[in-house]
This record gives sequence, C-alpha cells and structure tokens, in this order.
Amino acid sequence: MQRKILSEIHGFKVLNSRINLGFHFVTGRRTLTLRVEEEDDPVYADVPKPCRTKSERKPYPTPMKVLIRRAKEEREARKAQPCRMLEEPPDNGLLVPQLVELAHRVYRARESVLFGISKLVPVIRVQRCGHCFEIHIGYVGHEIRTCTGPKSGFRCATHVWQNGGVQDVIYFPNCFHLYDRVGKPRIGHDERHSVQRIPAIVELCIQAGLDLEKYPVKRRTKPVYCIEGRIVDFESETEYCKSQLEINSGTKNEQVAVQEDGKDLRELSIVTLNSWFEMRSGVMKIMEKYSVQTCGYCPEVQVGPKGHKVRMCKASKHQSRNGLHAWQEATVDDVVGPNYVWHVRDLHRPALDNNLKRYYGKAPAVVELCVQGGAPVPDQYKSMMRVNVVPPDRDEVDLVA
Repeated sequence: MQRKILSEIHGFKVLNSRINLGFHFVTGRRTLTLRVEEEDDPVYADVPKPCRTKSERKPYPTPMKVLIRRAKEEREARKAQPCRMLEEPPDNGLLVPQLVELAHRVYRARESVLFGISKLVPVIRVQRCGHCFEIHIGYVGHEIRTCTGPKSGFRCATHVWQNGGVQDVIYFPNCFHLYDRVGKPRIGHDERHSVQRIPAIVELCIQAGLDLEKYPVKRRTKPVYCIEGRIVDFESETEYCKSQLEINSGTKNEQVAVQEDGKDLRELSIVTLNSWFEMRSGVMKIMEKYSVQTCGYCPEVQVGPKGHKVRMCKASKHQSRNGLHAWQEATVDDVVGPNYVWHVRDLHRPALDNNLKRYYGKAPAVVELCVQGGAPVPDQYKSMMRVNVVPPDRDEVDLVA
C-alpha cells in the first residue's frame, strides 16, 4: 500500500529493492513519512537473514498446538492400555528396514564431501573472520560490515580475515553416542565424561542401521513393551548375544574408499556437490523416522527420542534451567549446517562492496566452494545466489540508489 501511494504521488513505478527508502512531505507543521522496508519485499525473501539474537528461541518445526495434541493422545492411549507392545519401528527398538541402506549411503556421502572439500580448499582460498563465525570463499575478503564479534563497533563491523580450513566450510555438531536408544535414551550429567561424543550425522546413521566397530550399539530382534510409560525389554541376554554374532558375521565393517585423485578440479567439484545434496536429502528422510533433538537457544543436538541431561548450556536463560538445555525438535540444518556465505561472481574482481550488498546473493559454503571450483550453479540456489542480477560498479552506486 505504501508503494502504491508513493507511485501515485510521483507518477513513477517503484522498483523492487532491499534498500530502505524514506520520503518526507512537509505540510505546515506536520511531516508525513512514507517508508519502504526491505523485509516487506518478497523478491529477497529467499536470502538468509542475519543470525537471530541470542535471547530469541529457535522456531518450532512443528506447531505447539500439534505437539500438545500428540501428547494428549499418547497419554490417553497409555491410560486405555497400560501394557502394550510397541509395533512401529524404531520406537520398539527395531530397525526400519528401508532406511538401513540409506544410512550407509549417507555415511559414504559425508566421507566424499569431506574428501572433496579437503582437495578444494588448498586451491580455492577460504577465509574466516578472527572475531566472529563468518567465512568468505575467495582470494580477497569482502568488505560487507556484518561482524558481530567483540569490539565490532570500534571496527565499524568490518571483518578481520584469516586463513580458514575444512572445518570452517562445513561443520557437523557432536552429540553423545547412545548404546541403547530405547532402553537408555538419556545421558546423565555424571556420565558426560564416560560417554563418547561423535558427529550427530554419524550417530544418526548408526541408529538407522550403520555398524561401526568403534561405536557399538544394541540391535534387538524382538520389539519392546511399554508398561505405564516405561520401556520393558523381555529379550533374554542369550538371544541378544546370538543375534549380535549373526549380525557381526554377516555384516562387514563400513569402509569408505574415496578415490578422486585422478579427477580434475571441475569434476571433483561436481562430485562433491552431488554428494552434498545426497547427504542432506538422506538425512531429511532418516529424520522422518529417527527423532533428533536440539537446544532452543544453542547449537547442541542429541540424536534420540530425548535430549540428554548434561548441564552444559551457556546460552540465554540457562540460569533458570540450571544449565540444562531447552530441547525441541531439530531440523536438517541443525545436523548439517548450511553456513551461508556471500556469493562471488569472479574471484579476480575487487572485494564485495558494503554499499552494494543488496545486489549480492548467498549460498551454503559447500555450494559456493564447488561453484567456484567449476561446478554448475544448482537450480534451487540460482535465485538465492542472484545469478540473474547484475550489480553496478562502485562509481554507479549513487545513480541506482
């Protein structure tokens, strides 16, 4: 409505832009201000916004009303049938058969992504800010003032760039490894030093059927029972040991052999990008059956039906929770973070200018690294990366703004 009024007053069409425009009309002693906010522009809705404030909680993937209704239905079913055998995997302790092979593919795709990034980083420079978590892929760090680190106000929010590595391009948060995700789904505070912590995506694959010798896990052959809300396992230890011997004899250890040394830079970038999409899509499918929890205020995640009880949260309002995490349903971005970076059209051109940031796009760091290595721009990221937008030169800023 504001755009329409503004166009009728001046007789011209207002173009879509992210810039905030303020117009003042003085009539006597009153001033009428019309402002066009960048958040109202649907053209730039797909560009990731800056990080939320530390005191703000993550949005719930499932509405709270739906969660409350599910809890009531589960409570009523438990009252109607106090002792019942759980039939649906993986809640009953059994594996979901159609997800076992997918878990192996996701694990192999993760190894392929890590190998490809390790080969691309020495060729395409990766830089990270020494005061915040932002990174940049290119030979010259950008000049966009988005630093939120310590004393960023004294630097006018400019970044201080340093050399980065593989761990800056992609990050997999760790979680506690569960030996029995159904029988003992929670790790207590006193067990925090005795239980291994592994990448959450690896733990998700293990719970979905991946067998790794370093991380043992209990595999059942019979479903468990639920008696008044508590899980009871009637499978004898002899039957369990026998089933474990059959599994170990019939299943070889997962060994990922990645051989990409003979491929050129462009082909390696394409393979890495395809593995990235395969990994994320596989994680999304597994998370539809195997639940993953995340803290509503910090990046901590825990694969399993419940979150752990380790008092290690240092985010906002942790004093009222005695250091416990505020667990909620996780998303794929909590397990495999995209880590968005600014898209650079040409690595040999001058650094990205702060006054032209509304013309620049963004992309996940892995996607940007592979595109700079020669991979084609994926269709789902063309709009976000602003491939069809031609940014003006620095001396043309005043003409277009």
